[in-house]
Amino acid sequence: MFRTYPTQTIRVKGKLLTFGRPVIMGILNVTPDSFYDGGRHNTVDQAFLHAQQLVDEGAAIIDIGAYSSRPGAADITAQEEINRSLPIIQRLCKELPDVILSIDTFRADVAKACIHAGAHIINDISGGNLDKNMYATVAELQVPYILMHMRGTPETMQQHTDYTDIVTDVATELGERIATLRALGIKDIIVDAGFGFAKTIAQNYELLGRIDELHYFGLPLLGGISRKSMIYKKLGITPEEALNGTTALNTLLLERGVQILRVHDVKETKQLVDMFFGKQV
Repeated sequence: MFRTYPTQTIRVKGKLLTFGRPVIMGILNVTPDSFYDGGRHNTVDQAFLHAQQLVDEGAAIIDIGAYSSRPGAADITAQEEINRSLPIIQRLCKELPDVILSIDTFRADVAKACIHAGAHIINDISGGNLDKNMYATVAELQVPYILMHMRGTPETMQQHTDYTDIVTDVATELGERIATLRALGIKDIIVDAGFGFAKTIAQNYELLGRIDELHYFGLPLLGGISRKSMIYKKLGITPEEALNGTTALNTLLLERGVQILRVHDVKETKQLVDMFFGKQV
């Protein structure tokens, strides 16, 4: 049987989220151009039905993304991102009031609008690097913040893979940002190593093999490898064919004590968690 690594609890929705058992975060993209499921959930009704399915299958958190970080994806304004996000947040708050909602954005204005609309967590792929107001906004809102490691922008990130030691360098850069967040009074931080962002395929696998070194911070670790190019490019397949590889790598994340799995395929991930941590009664 696997165990999660002991970690700080996170206060969300006025309650403590604990990690004695891994938590599943289901991905809900409301974009037309995400790398795997772009365009499938463009209407509020489509998005709601998919979110309902993710919750029914075992997701405790729904991560809503309205801006595709795929290189080459169309840039959209902050207002368009807000316009895509708010209707589904409002619908989910009304019809699925117990689910935790995360907003996947690097823009402070979008984050603030979505939290005011009912979302509970800010998931920032840039770790605060793409909007100088993000940290101050998180401090003002006092909501949990997912700090992901990335260098550059989604367009330029693969030009910034010059690490001396991938794990040490990622840990150092994350540590500097954690210290800044703490100084601003931000208490609830989740760490995401940023698989696929400013990392080569080989670097992704080295980071995966040593991800347990990031437990040093004593913060919950989020693993996000679902159907990513580190799987499908390595195997010479498509994202649609990458479920088996995703499950294999999620098993390694669980073995290394990662507390949150961010996935497209909740049913299969729930089976994986049940297998190693026992079925919940």
